[in-house]
Amino acid sequence: MAFSAEFRCIAGCAGRYPLTQVIYRCPTCNGLLEVAHDVAALQQRTGSQWRQLFSERWRAVEAPHNSGVWGKHEWVAPQVQAANIVSMAEGGTHLTPVPRYGRELGLDHVWVKQCGISHSGSFKDLGMTVLVSMVQQMIADGAAVRAIACASTGDTSAALSAYAAAAGIRSVVILPRGKISTAQLVQPLANGALVLAIDSDFDGCMALVQQLAEREGVYLANSMNSLRLEGQKTVAIEIAQQLNWDVPEWVVIPGGNLGNVSALGAGFDLLLATGVISKKPRICVAQAAHAAPLYDSYRNNWAPLVPVKAQTTLASAIQIGNPISFAKAVRTLKAYDGVVEVATESELANASARADRAGLFTCPHTGVALAAVEKLAARGEIKKTDRTVVISTASGLKFADFKVGYHEARLPGVTSTYRNTPVELPATYDAVRDALLRGLDG
Repeated sequence: MAFSAEFRCIAGCAGRYPLTQVIYRCPTCNGLLEVAHDVAALQQRTGSQWRQLFSERWRAVEAPHNSGVWGKHEWVAPQVQAANIVSMAEGGTHLTPVPRYGRELGLDHVWVKQCGISHSGSFKDLGMTVLVSMVQQMIADGAAVRAIACASTGDTSAALSAYAAAAGIRSVVILPRGKISTAQLVQPLANGALVLAIDSDFDGCMALVQQLAEREGVYLANSMNSLRLEGQKTVAIEIAQQLNWDVPEWVVIPGGNLGNVSALGAGFDLLLATGVISKKPRICVAQAAHAAPLYDSYRNNWAPLVPVKAQTTLASAIQIGNPISFAKAVRTLKAYDGVVEVATESELANASARADRAGLFTCPHTGVALAAVEKLAARGEIKKTDRTVVISTASGLKFADFKVGYHEARLPGVTSTYRNTPVELPATYDAVRDALLRGLDG
């Protein structure tokens, strides 16, 4: 069967553009583009046939189907030839049950989708494999691409630099100076990216990288490029697959630039259109209270976006006041009976620590989503028997400073409810025994 996809305007303007064309916005209205698949061709296979095919490929040994993304090749970027796929065996990540944490909230079924268990340590790998593979295809077809560039608060730069290095393509990273973790900064440096640390916030960096894409012949890798979202939508497909081709009642996802929630909706849309699933989950986008323009819109009956100056937040990757994918996110949330919730610095830090005590090791952005679950459960919006999946976007290991700061009670604006510190003792048996007994009885 011949499968295909193309860029189309999200506002419905008439133009159609090949995925190999360097284009990010609609020439007619300047709105965002999205990748539209030939759904009629996909529907030539039944939902049962797609389920069987994807199950056969799941966590395969050989490339490209050892990737959770490229195991869904026909649904992602069918025009990319297998020889041009740049993959690090991304995706296929754990859907981890956390029953102890769920019981504390009065919920029977809570899972965490561990997207941070990936090559560069975040869900951004899912989109970057598609984008870099498409650039590789473009170069193979004769296109001249000087470099791939992104603005980043950390995870996007790590993914871009890794995949570009694997492909032998130059990468350029523009990031806000002094506003990302050391672990995130060192990743693009280690992979040989040209790293430009700018005295600005993410929104300022984003404006600069868009100008470079327009004037200097570099290819834009941020989520306004819809190719990224094609890889990220496989999170929805994997959730359904891991729940035996069913969907939960709720999916809760942290939101900054908001491409992730629109990608999630695109994945569920395609599952529904092909008959692989028959119902929708509800979606909640969780934002840090210091950077919550989507929440402001939601509280005002989906009012138009009013950009804000994002304040410093522990959830640095979503410290974004002017999200590029706002319109796509609102469309998705309206279609999925969605809600938006916020978390203060104390709420996100304590939710992260509380989940850690149930066996996880969560990043601050996942803490934002967990705090939203706690609020929705307390209000009864998430019911006791509702199956709830929380999207964990990055590895907690990339945010060791956040963890140490929490347990040393030195995070600004945070009361560390679940603080845990080592007990310092002399090297005597009696001291150790007494501390052990006090600790076990406490």
